[in-house]
Amino acid sequence: MSDSLAFADWEPIYEAILADFGFDRAADECARDVAAEFAEPFDHDRLAALIGGSVAVVGAAPSLSVELDAFNPDSVDAVVAASTAVDVLADADIEVDLMVTDLDKNASTARELTHAGTPVAAHAHGDNIPAVREWLPKFDSQHTLVTTQAAPTDAVENFGGFTDGDRAAFLADPFGASELRFLGWAFDDPAVEPMKARKLRWAEHLLYWLERRRGDRFGVLDGRRGSLTTDLTTLSTG
Repeated sequence: MSDSLAFADWEPIYEAILADFGFDRAADECARDVAAEFAEPFDHDRLAALIGGSVAVVGAAPSLSVELDAFNPDSVDAVVAASTAVDVLADADIEVDLMVTDLDKNASTARELTHAGTPVAAHAHGDNIPAVREWLPKFDSQHTLVTTQAAPTDAVENFGGFTDGDRAAFLADPFGASELRFLGWAFDDPAVEPMKARKLRWAEHLLYWLERRRGDRFGVLDGRRGSLTTDLTTLSTG
């Protein structure tokens, strides 16, 4: 576990992501401000109670359903899942402790979880402002942790990370995760379109950065570290 990530430490990486993809920081900040209209402060002690110990960080790669055949949920203390991985887990009768989503696929699942008392980290960025306006008012705000990749403000927080999957790891880290185990990850999925492939490239670099920050070794990066760097401020995937 590492200390909570300060925005001053995250901002240079964020600026590199903006530069690499040509994203508009002002649009991210607009999304953050829209989300702030619906956000309530989230109890950090609650997350620490949920996430402490060993954590399965579950991605939505096509291999997930097969990997679950060998996964015992009792072997971890918490399950943090990204996006549609939550639905795959539900089909296997595995409950999640925290869902991480930018509302682009299964927002109705996220809404249902919040009303059932399961927390959801809902992310606002420049490309999903309509989804933020549509869905956040339908969530139970007491069980919704609203996040941004821009500077945090009011009840909208930033724990680092870029894609839903690596953001799940960044969220688990400061709340007591002693071990991060990764299921449903495929950095080289040939079926994804080029933009998604570039985002996955960033995800593995970010996990490597987080791994080094924690003084840890993530099994999902085995065999890949030779092509990764922790100097993310100049990373380009274009």
